[in-house]
Amino acid sequence: MIILGLDPSLSCTGWGVIRAEGPRIVHIANGQVPTDAKAPMALRLAALQAALTDVITQHGPDRAAAEEIFVNKNPQSTLKLAQARGCVLAACGVAGLAVSEHAARLVKKAVVGTGGADKKQVQAMLKVLLPGTAIAGADAADALAVAIADAHLTRVT
Repeated sequence: MIILGLDPSLSCTGWGVIRAEGPRIVHIANGQVPTDAKAPMALRLAALQAALTDVITQHGPDRAAAEEIFVNKNPQSTLKLAQARGCVLAACGVAGLAVSEHAARLVKKAVVGTGGADKKQVQAMLKVLLPGTAIAGADAADALAVAIADAHLTRVT
């Protein structure tokens, strides 16, 4: 089962692709899709959707998983996150992919063992789970964690 993990964001969306073979996890690819903060919103969202469509076409995942949205203190930030997330989910929908959604605390618990883990702990565990893997950045690491959590939480075989 090939799983595409997604960490949606308007500024930089992370993605990670793994293969789940029973309890074994194999890294396939990961990356980040930054958008130009000076570009109009419609163009940023179009670039994000196009880039993720390319990732889906290239890697042919069987399913996708994304972090659930969280509410920021700043309503504008929450709105921008929701728009980017909608774009990410639309790219999956157009490709016919089912998308599981997982809370950030659940992802951290599945990968690190505690829902209160910080980003450094998640990244350290990824080095253990995916030894020798070059990770494109923090957003890609978060996306790989989402994919791994999805594999564990759904017991993909």
